Amino acid sequence: MQVTLREVEDGDLSAFWAQSNEPEGIHMAAFTAEDPSDRAAFDAHWARIRQDPAVVMRTVVGESGEIVGHAAVFGPPEEREVTYWIGRQYWGRGAATAALRALLAAVPERPLHARAAADNGGSVRVLEKCGFVVTGRERGFANARGEEIDEVVFTLAD
Repeated sequence: MQVTLREVEDGDLSAFWAQSNEPEGIHMAAFTAEDPSDRAAFDAHWARIRQDPAVVMRTVVGESGEIVGHAAVFGPPEEREVTYWIGRQYWGRGAATAALRALLAAVPERPLHARAAADNGGSVRVLEKCGFVVTGRERGFANARGEEIDEVVFTLAD
């Protein structure tokens, strides 16, 4: 699937909200907001990150202009991390890989880091296809699952 990235617009947030409340997406992401159904917390989070000049946040747009998801780079220097969320209906079509590749081309700084729930095979494959290598494993509390789970830590060097 071909995608493009653009600046986040106010009108994108309703699509992001719907995508972030897909049960399968919540389960696979695992490390979500404490209450993904809290719209006020969602709006406050997005207002905060959109005002932070250190965050590179982009809307992922499909071939027909539809909002496929979002992708970002955030965090302090030397700890910069990538994140992405792709709507469930676009899974398995290459959208996440295309979006992450476009983001990596737009943000040349390295190293970049990423994390994925160990059982999120789709996200693990996306990160590996984009050149990230496993640099560690951790356990962390996953709000979406209500328990500690295994997490894979990745790094993309030069």
